[in-house]
Amino acid sequence: MNLEIRIPSPGESITEVAIGNWLVQDGDIVEKDQEIAEVETDKATLPLIAADSGQIRLKVKPGEKIRVGDVACTIDTDAVAGLPPIRSAKESTILEGKNIPAAAKRTNEKKVPVIPKEGPGPEPRNDQTHIKITPLARRKMKDHNLSVDDILKGLRKITSAEVELVAGGRTGENDQPVLPLKAGRGDRTADRIPLSPLRRKLARRLVAVKNETAMLTTFNEVDMSRIMEMRKKYQEAFQEKHGIKLGLTSYFARASSMALLQFPHVNSAIEGDEIVVPDYVDLGIAVQAEKGLMVPVIRDAESMSLSELEKRIADLAQKVRSNRISIDEMTGGTFTITNGGIYGSMLSTPILNPPQSAILGMHNIVERPVVVQGNIEIRPIMYLALSYDHRIIDGADSVRFLLRIKELIESPLKMSLGADSETDLLEI
Repeated sequence: MNLEIRIPSPGESITEVAIGNWLVQDGDIVEKDQEIAEVETDKATLPLIAADSGQIRLKVKPGEKIRVGDVACTIDTDAVAGLPPIRSAKESTILEGKNIPAAAKRTNEKKVPVIPKEGPGPEPRNDQTHIKITPLARRKMKDHNLSVDDILKGLRKITSAEVELVAGGRTGENDQPVLPLKAGRGDRTADRIPLSPLRRKLARRLVAVKNETAMLTTFNEVDMSRIMEMRKKYQEAFQEKHGIKLGLTSYFARASSMALLQFPHVNSAIEGDEIVVPDYVDLGIAVQAEKGLMVPVIRDAESMSLSELEKRIADLAQKVRSNRISIDEMTGGTFTITNGGIYGSMLSTPILNPPQSAILGMHNIVERPVVVQGNIEIRPIMYLALSYDHRIIDGADSVRFLLRIKELIESPLKMSLGADSETDLLEI
């Protein structure tokens, strides 16, 4: 029978999504509970799951919009009746001396064995079907009566070094060459890639922030010596006890949560003519994914220890990068932390994540000369940036909030009121 796979509802307010990418091809044999597509919303990317095994027929093109509840594809469950167990929709079976996808040959059980040839190895493959040719180049080739092989031969000779380089850098038959050919100046082409729902939503939100808020940024620097020493000294014990590495973001998450309780307006938001000031901290942690920057939320971060924050940050980041994050885990934050330092950023002015009123920007750690008790010393220094909405956060509060974070990072024992030692703070 033909089973219809419909777009599930990602959330109450979402009525339309887009198929970001099909993970199978039309006609493939898929297994029950296999991921068959990535469904993109304006908040997250979610997987589409096959409800049963069978042969799939796609109804929507990649990038095409589709309403929640509409049919994205169908699965013919009768196509697998009487066939041997399905190992993978992407596997290949050698039939009649050619690589033919197994999914296309499930209905043909007669297999012809391949008899290996004696003597030297096979001749180099001269397959040029994967080479892309621009319309201008194709027209010029026709004018000069040249083939693809003529062009390749005329460019350069192939040495053993290139063969080894390409052989070491390829993993499959359809991989692109490691050394792409340079097109001439006449071959000026450009790809047109539709904006995903997530990118469109980000674009609207970023422009709205610039137009609808009075955003300012204040800066400071923090000496990371104590944190770096603590991580080096207790990393092994922390990982053995908690099953996860001790990073940097958890320290800033803990420090921010404590500082937000002391300066609640930094944790607030404007709703109409009112300022909403929560007595909790739902902390957003910006994570760079393939689809764009996403901000999952840690609920009640103010009540979590360093180890609990570390585990939650790692869990949410893994969900984002594997497209397993839910809409609920992406909404409702009161404050955000973003770390451009992992990409080498020295300083930046992070943009607010509405409706939040402030965002903390972390940056890279660089050894710099600083004055310590009248002496010049080399210390690992990080620049911090706090962007805030000046409509509800005064400049004095923003500066004092950032100074409080600096104080907690430079004296990490203050992050736990009952901690008498670093091991107490790390719970090891």
